[in-house]
Amino acid sequence: MTGHIVAMGGGGFSKEPDNLALDRYVLSLARRERPAVCFLPTASGDASDYIVKYYASFTTLPCTPTHLSLFRLPDADLSAFVLAQDVLYVGGGNTRSMLAVWREWGLVEILRRALEAGVVLAGTSAGANCWFAQAVTNAVPGQMTAAKGLGFLEGSHCPHYSNQPARRPGYHRLIQAGEIGPGYGTDDGAALHFADGDLVGVVCSRPEAQGHRVEVIDGDIVEHCLPRTLLES
Repeated sequence: MTGHIVAMGGGGFSKEPDNLALDRYVLSLARRERPAVCFLPTASGDASDYIVKYYASFTTLPCTPTHLSLFRLPDADLSAFVLAQDVLYVGGGNTRSMLAVWREWGLVEILRRALEAGVVLAGTSAGANCWFAQAVTNAVPGQMTAAKGLGFLEGSHCPHYSNQPARRPGYHRLIQAGEIGPGYGTDDGAALHFADGDLVGVVCSRPEAQGHRVEVIDGDIVEHCLPRTLLES
């Protein structure tokens, strides 16, 4: 799978409006100096306050922001609208519900074509989970369960890894039980940058944020903190 994908464990404009380092990093990967950026708030049910936060932040950045609602389509030709963007930025929320809506609308194949055409794919939390083959989600209240992602990236992903108490042990349990494959645990404020399907870097907006490689070796969970770069706020 060709192109850039940036998967954030949490954070970005919605949580750090005074520190848009991760968002600026995403824009720096775009093919144009002033990219067209489209926000997909599907996972939040197109929450209006989320969309307002997006515009409040991205209108201060060197880009042309818009958003895509699958409940109120902006254009009859969904494929043409998506492929006209330079960056697709997916928000957080319910991973399972978002993917179900995308599949119903045929958006998965459009996103695949966008990536291959050079559109940067990015997102936070559910918007990071979606790009992997598998992901950890709390879509069911009180439970950490495995969800099937789009498979643009190999392996699995767990957002909010060190920030929500149930995340790390839930991810470990799912891996050890064989319900999910090895992968990455990403803290709030950290982002995994993949190019052509390979991890090429971890960038962070907070000093304490980390990206982790998580796998099973001889029946035991093994974590590796990945080398990272702290971005200027």
